[in-house]
Amino acid sequence: MGALHVSEPRVTFQPQLQAAAKSGHHPGGHGAVVEEIHGLIRVYKDGHVERPPAIPDVPCTWGSTAPGAPGGVVARDVAVDRATGVWARLYAPTATSAGSLPVVVYFHGGGFCVGSAAWSCYHEFLAQLAARAGCAVMSVDYRLAPEHRLPAAFDDGLAAVRWLRHQAQAATSRAANDDLSWWRARCAFDRVFLAGDSAGANIAFHVAARLGQGHLGALSPLAVRGAVLIQPFFGGEARTASEKTLPQPPRSALTLATSDCYWRLALPAGATRDHPWCNPLSRGAPRLETLPLPPLLVCVSETDILRDRNLELCRAMRKAGKSVEQAVYGGVGHAFQVLHNYHLSQPRTEEMLAHIKAFVAAR
Repeated sequence: MGALHVSEPRVTFQPQLQAAAKSGHHPGGHGAVVEEIHGLIRVYKDGHVERPPAIPDVPCTWGSTAPGAPGGVVARDVAVDRATGVWARLYAPTATSAGSLPVVVYFHGGGFCVGSAAWSCYHEFLAQLAARAGCAVMSVDYRLAPEHRLPAAFDDGLAAVRWLRHQAQAATSRAANDDLSWWRARCAFDRVFLAGDSAGANIAFHVAARLGQGHLGALSPLAVRGAVLIQPFFGGEARTASEKTLPQPPRSALTLATSDCYWRLALPAGATRDHPWCNPLSRGAPRLETLPLPPLLVCVSETDILRDRNLELCRAMRKAGKSVEQAVYGGVGHAFQVLHNYHLSQPRTEEMLAHIKAFVAAR
C-alpha cells in the first residue's frame, strides 16, 4: 500500500526534522534521505529507517473484540518465533461449536515495508472476516524490508504455518489446557487457507508454492485447501496498461511511484522487477505448470493500477491448469476494504467478505 489517507490524524515530524528532510539530511547524522514514501517510510543513506505511525496500533481487545462488545469475536496476541520477533493476532467467533472453523492464515499489506497485524484497519477487517465468514484467523506480523529484504517475509510465512502445525498437533494430542486452548478447540486444522492483501497476497502465493514443494515436509494434521489473493502486489519491468494510464485519485493507496519504491526496498539488492518474487510470469520464474498451488480466489479492484497485472496472472494460471476464481470490484481501488477510501468501499467490502465466505465454505 502506498500513501495512506485515513480518518486518524497523520504523524507530523518535529519542525527540525521537517527542515532536515527538505535539506536531505538528518540531524542525527544518518546522512541523506535515499528513499521516501510520504507519511509511511523514510530510508537514510546509512540504512536508518523511520516509519511514522500513519495508522494507529491497537490492542487485541480493541473495538469489536473488546470484552462484552457486540461483535461476537475474541482476539489474542501470540509469539510465533521469538528469535525473529514474528508474532500473530488470533481471532475466532465466540458462538461456534468445537473444531468447526476453517483457519485463515492472513498476511497484511504494505509493500513488504510497512504495516502491522496491530494496525487498526487490519484489526477491524479481520475481526469482521472472522465473524462474517465464520472462520478462525491467524494474522501474521512478519519482518519488514528494507531491514529484512525478501525472502524474509516468505520465511516468516513458513514459520507461521509451522507454528500452526504445532497447534494442530497439540489439539489432536489433547494437550493440557493452556492460554491457546480456547482458539485451538474452535479450529478445523484440516481446512487451512492462506490469504493476504497487496504484499500479503504475494506472500500467500509464494508460501503456498513453497508448502506445495515440501519446504515444511508433511503438513499433517494441517491441510491447505486454498488461497485468497486480494489485490496481489506483483510487478514487472514492462508496464501494463493500467499501470501506465489508470489515473489515481489523491487518496489512492498505491501509485506507480510508490510501487517502484517498495520493490527497490524489498527485493534483493540489485534485482529488477522481473525477479521471480516480483514477477511470477517473467522468463526467470518457475513455470506456473510446475508450481503446486491450491485453488485460488483472486480479488481485483477496478481502479487499482495492479488490475491488469492481476487479471493477467489469473489468465496465465488458468492456462497452466490451476483452479482460479476471480472477482472484480467496481468503482474502488487498492486496499479499499481496509482504508475505506472510496464511497463504494462499504458495499464492495460486503461483497468481498461474501466471496471469501463462499470460497472457504466450498472447501
